[in-house]
Amino acid sequence: MEPKPEQSPHHAYPDHWEADVVLRDGGTARIRPITTDDAERLVSFYEQVSDESKYYRFFAPYPRLSDRDVHRFTHHDYVDRVGLAVTIGGEFIGTVRYDRIDDRGRPASAPADEAEVAFLVQDAHQGRGVASALLEHIAAVARERGIRRFAAEVLPANNKMIKVFRDAGYTQRRSFEDGSVHLTLDLEPTEESLAVQRGREQRAEARSVQRLLAPGSVAVIGAGRTPGGVGRTVLRNLLAAGYTGRAYAVNRAFDEGLATLDGVPAHRSLGEIDEQVDLAVIAVPAHQVPEAVADCGEHGVQGLVVVSAGYAERGADGRELQRELVRQARSYGMRIIGPNAFGIINTAENVRLNASLAPESPARGRIGLFTQSGAIGIALLSGLHRRGAGLSSFISAGNRADVSGNDFLQYSFEDPDTDVALLYLESLGNPRKFTRLARRTAAVKPVVVVKGARHSGTNPPGHAVPVSRIPDATVSALMRQAGVIRVDTVTEMVDAGILLAGQPLPSGPRVAILGNSESLGLLTYDACLAEGLRPRPPIDLTTAASPQDFRDALAEALADATCDAVIVTAIPWVGEDGEAETGDGQVLAAALHTAVAGGSAKPVAVVHVEIGGLAEALAAASSTAAPRQRPTTARTAPPEAPTDRTASTDREVPTDRTTDTDRTTANAPAAPHPPAAPAAPEATPPAPEDRPRPGRIPAYPAAERAVRALAEAVKYAQWRRQAAVPGKVPELLDETIDEAGAAALIEAHLAAAPDPRGRQLGHDEARELLGRYGIDVRPTLPAPDPDAAVAAAARLGYPVALKTTAPHLRHRADLGGVRLDLTDEDALRRAYGDLTDLLGKPAELLPVVQAMAPRGVDTVVRASIDAAAGAVLSFGLAGAPSELLGDTAHRLVPVTDRDAAELIRSIRAAPVLFGWRGAAPVDTAALEELLLRLSRLVDDHPEVVSVALEPVVVAPQGLTALGATVRLAPPPARNDLGPRRLPSY
Repeated sequence: MEPKPEQSPHHAYPDHWEADVVLRDGGTARIRPITTDDAERLVSFYEQVSDESKYYRFFAPYPRLSDRDVHRFTHHDYVDRVGLAVTIGGEFIGTVRYDRIDDRGRPASAPADEAEVAFLVQDAHQGRGVASALLEHIAAVARERGIRRFAAEVLPANNKMIKVFRDAGYTQRRSFEDGSVHLTLDLEPTEESLAVQRGREQRAEARSVQRLLAPGSVAVIGAGRTPGGVGRTVLRNLLAAGYTGRAYAVNRAFDEGLATLDGVPAHRSLGEIDEQVDLAVIAVPAHQVPEAVADCGEHGVQGLVVVSAGYAERGADGRELQRELVRQARSYGMRIIGPNAFGIINTAENVRLNASLAPESPARGRIGLFTQSGAIGIALLSGLHRRGAGLSSFISAGNRADVSGNDFLQYSFEDPDTDVALLYLESLGNPRKFTRLARRTAAVKPVVVVKGARHSGTNPPGHAVPVSRIPDATVSALMRQAGVIRVDTVTEMVDAGILLAGQPLPSGPRVAILGNSESLGLLTYDACLAEGLRPRPPIDLTTAASPQDFRDALAEALADATCDAVIVTAIPWVGEDGEAETGDGQVLAAALHTAVAGGSAKPVAVVHVEIGGLAEALAAASSTAAPRQRPTTARTAPPEAPTDRTASTDREVPTDRTTDTDRTTANAPAAPHPPAAPAAPEATPPAPEDRPRPGRIPAYPAAERAVRALAEAVKYAQWRRQAAVPGKVPELLDETIDEAGAAALIEAHLAAAPDPRGRQLGHDEARELLGRYGIDVRPTLPAPDPDAAVAAAARLGYPVALKTTAPHLRHRADLGGVRLDLTDEDALRRAYGDLTDLLGKPAELLPVVQAMAPRGVDTVVRASIDAAAGAVLSFGLAGAPSELLGDTAHRLVPVTDRDAAELIRSIRAAPVLFGWRGAAPVDTAALEELLLRLSRLVDDHPEVVSVALEPVVVAPQGLTALGATVRLAPPPARNDLGPRRLPSY
């Protein structure tokens, strides 16, 4: 609920309106309210504006501002008159102002809800998106102050300003009056305005990272004269990689006569460099960094890599130094990687940048890598190098005070040189934004994440970001919903990354296994079953198999329409004398490459044991870079083949396709299992020449690692097929939902108890609110004594249940606090006596009587709002076993029909709902509808901060919610719906 204008103190400086923003070209600027101290800045700014821009602003020649103008434009009440400025280096580059007006266009106060708005941007900064950013922020300010519409008068020739309004995405009206264009904008955000805002955010943030990774010139500040040291190491690595731009060494301690260092110009300060410097790598002690940053800002450096340590990883004092570092850099329009960073790498042929402490630049490839840890970065670079995988880009962000994993996702989304994004994260500063960006990126290329510090409950030292309260299992589920491939270790990240970068996505879970070791084939087969894949019986080529035999068998498997992927297992050959031979790995690799090149596009992985040179030869693709996955939705399988199999196996495989939640295999017992959630329609298979072709074949030293990587690819491919046709919220829900009635109830409840911590609704209050959304909760009647219990049962009708509602006994049937199936008065009185004798007095137990529900499966449905991650919907079975095992599934709100179907099928105990051990299947359609209704409730009303329906008894026909708790509170701020801004921690 937005604050009412009259509640806001006039003249109080609204510091929450201050924001750092990324402009269209990737530079940063600060937006803040204009104050009475800005008179000189305003005059200086106006003097640098062209006469044409002044004319467009005032509709007449206006060469200078009068004292009266300056006073008017710097004195605001921050309610009816507001001015915002965009600053770089403390100086104005753009301003915007609104004045509240009435329906006749005269100055007014609340409740008038319209304001006149006007912009002015310095000519040198036009085209950078300054006006668009200002419009987003002044619109948010206006909504906060109760203004719902902007009016603007624009000269017809001022096409740039007209375009700013037209492209904003707000509902607007235009007319031509008295020689000017009259524009009216409704400020209520729309889907279009939000899409425009996020599109601009993506392009700006991607550009800001691109400027860091592809600079035309680099200065290493702190490069020492003697060998060794961080700065000198970075400089030498930069030169060794063959950097294509200009490089400079900068150190204030250089002798005046020193002209070069390691063959590049040496300078005592940036001011001595006559040319533009785009990127500065700062490697000086922390106390010298502010001076270096100021030098960079004053000479137009675009970005910084700060490898210096001594910041937030050192405690509170270092954390304040880190905040000041970010503030200082952003005041000059610069973005920062670091501090305490390992560095950055860009292997593009026209850049060849290694501004890092990595002594050897990785080979060029299709993998983008972001890490928040230098040590993990070293390990990942080494692991990828050993596996023959190249990188497109690498960022080790250290304390990630500014550039984060979210920025890397923005960059990776549109980077044509990156096919797979790998991220090692130790903290999520904005989980809601991360899942949004990850979902969009994962729709066109895989995103693989390892999350460190999962169970500590705190952020690692140096990561000054908000701590989310949601458990790691929930974070993992939300990542999966967004299409992120979440793995547990950096080894698994490398395993998955090299498969996804070099191989096409699988069309399904059916796996062919072939090789020259029966035992290794069986290990692979078992691993496939454990990961939910559908392996065919392994094909044993025997230990006498030659590389040509491998080639022929692989070609046959790739041509088989009843398999979606192939795993090749290989051990060294045994010679005639019984001695093991390592064999020629290059010959076997060439044979496998030949088979892959002539077969259909299916992923192939190799599991090998001590075959010298095989992994290296397999990693060498026939082209200089691995083929790219097409930036579209994942391809689906070709039309299903008949059930008869090729000669390679005598086993029949069903032609129906499983999903990632279907663990049934060819050898598994035929136990009831949840049917698949609604699937997206399958697309027409691509023509053979249009399909992504396999490149480097990944090799693994263990079957489990290869299978796990393939299983992740299978699940990701299925997610992409489904993401191509998103789910929806059925329209029939609208007919039974009273959104306005629920809003009125919520407002009344919060007004009755104005506590910022909120309040929990009583049982009847919760029933009434949930009823507005078609969620029926079975009523309960209090039973303070046996007679009251009998009277309640008479009203409700037998059979009834007698339950305690004391907090320590609630939902604890295992403690004896629930008595069921009481069919008459005698049974009820006996149960009442037993209950009070066992557990305590009625005043302590707070017993209630409730009519019995039809028999079914007890489940729990919850929704809660996390300030960082947003609203989360959860589902599981009721009872201690599910709680102990953590068998609960989660989805971000709002959920679609597909999300709801997948939610109930993704718990391990899901078979209980679908007829396990001969029981009758329950009404999962009714359960899905309940999930959709609850999702709508918390999405429509952010004041509903938590809901728990427990238990929900799902019967073969229908369901019954027996208990409900609802908590209301003022909603947490939504930083993803407001104007664009960089985080400030």
